[in-house]
Amino acid sequence: MLAKNLKLKSARAALDMSQQELADKTGVSRQTVNAIEKGDYNPTLKLCIDICKVLGKTLDELFWESGEQDNE
Repeated sequence: MLAKNLKLKSARAALDMSQQELADKTGVSRQTVNAIEKGDYNPTLKLCIDICKVLGKTLDELFWESGEQDNE
């Protein structure tokens, strides 16, 4: 099961952007955006990049799980 993407939801909300507006700007449905935020859908790399461009964030800021980069 995927984790909820609260970073995505927070970044979208910070721009006062609805799920529908983000969906329109990235060429997907509102349901897809909702599913990504809820952790029910794992987006393609292209969609992740498109979302980052719209929200002015990097892939690391929105999609990197904290702790994943630790190789101990």
